[in-house]
Amino acid sequence: MHERRRGKVRVAVLFGGQSSEHDVSLRSAETVMGALDPDRYEVVPVGITREGRWLTGGDPFAALTATSPLFALDDGSTGEPALDLSAEPAERAVPALFSAGIDVVFPVLHGPMGEDGTVQGFLELTGVPYVGAGVLGSALSMDKAMTKTILAQEGLPQAPWRLITRKEWERDPDACTEWAGEILSWPCFVKPANMGSSVGVVKAHDPSEFPAAMREACRFDRRILIEKAIDARELEISVLGNDEPIASIVGEVVPSNEFYDYNAKYVDENSELLVPAPIDRSTMAEIQEMAIAAFRALDLAGMARIDFFMDRNSDHIYINEVNTIPGFTAISMYPRLWQGSGMPLDELVDRLVGLALERSLERRRTV
Repeated sequence: MHERRRGKVRVAVLFGGQSSEHDVSLRSAETVMGALDPDRYEVVPVGITREGRWLTGGDPFAALTATSPLFALDDGSTGEPALDLSAEPAERAVPALFSAGIDVVFPVLHGPMGEDGTVQGFLELTGVPYVGAGVLGSALSMDKAMTKTILAQEGLPQAPWRLITRKEWERDPDACTEWAGEILSWPCFVKPANMGSSVGVVKAHDPSEFPAAMREACRFDRRILIEKAIDARELEISVLGNDEPIASIVGEVVPSNEFYDYNAKYVDENSELLVPAPIDRSTMAEIQEMAIAAFRALDLAGMARIDFFMDRNSDHIYINEVNTIPGFTAISMYPRLWQGSGMPLDELVDRLVGLALERSLERRRTV
């Protein structure tokens, strides 16, 4: 185990994980660890393998990136592990890790088994402060259908949507296809309810494409969201804070593909990110107000990136999705939007650590 360096805040950065966003998590962790001021923070890297085993000694980051396609593209590696580190199950690794004295945990785990309340629940049991939303906010925001249900209660406008379970689809795919067309019309998006980075998302242009889209989404979840496709601009905003959140300026994504899918986000790098978005001040203010309302409605904390659609024909604004552990890669919108708002990356991660400690103190006031 690591020994504490005198006077520094000890930050355990969790990365990797079991979701299909494992590789994106490594990119995000690289950015976060590089932004934590070494004069103020001692970084304790903690890797989680795709199988759910924990790496807490040696160089977990090197071990996981050695087998990551996103990093293999950079260095021409063969995909063979660079280090032979012992990977332990969580029940053995975690007690040893936290007995060594961690001051705060910075989870950079995207998707299920990291962003969905599971890790947050475990961290609540340890009593160690952690960056980001708690169990409730994480679980609600990870499930797109539950997010939309809560936001509808707040009167926030959304594109028409419905939910289909995997069992319903397998029982009668023809009826589901007909129902989707009648309720939403074509085209529509088909999305796993619990997934991020556009993994498993397919645009079905007509009934003939709907079955393949459903089969792809069903690989990732048992609850499938179908949503009316709107001819829209894609706008994003970053929120920071606990009980008194603030919103960044708004950015716009101009995807290289038909929509902002996984390849457009992380692989081909041809998408344009416009910071700030070319919109008027009143629209900017409207989106900022809606983003803060959504942040509070879902009981979020620390950080969130909230995505919107702006109808190209009517300029009507729709809230789309909420991300409680947004991407922190070099090209990710969350840090770029704060940079465009006057907050550089090192200050941003410093604020996030401070918010985690603040929230922990607030929790201790509750009897």
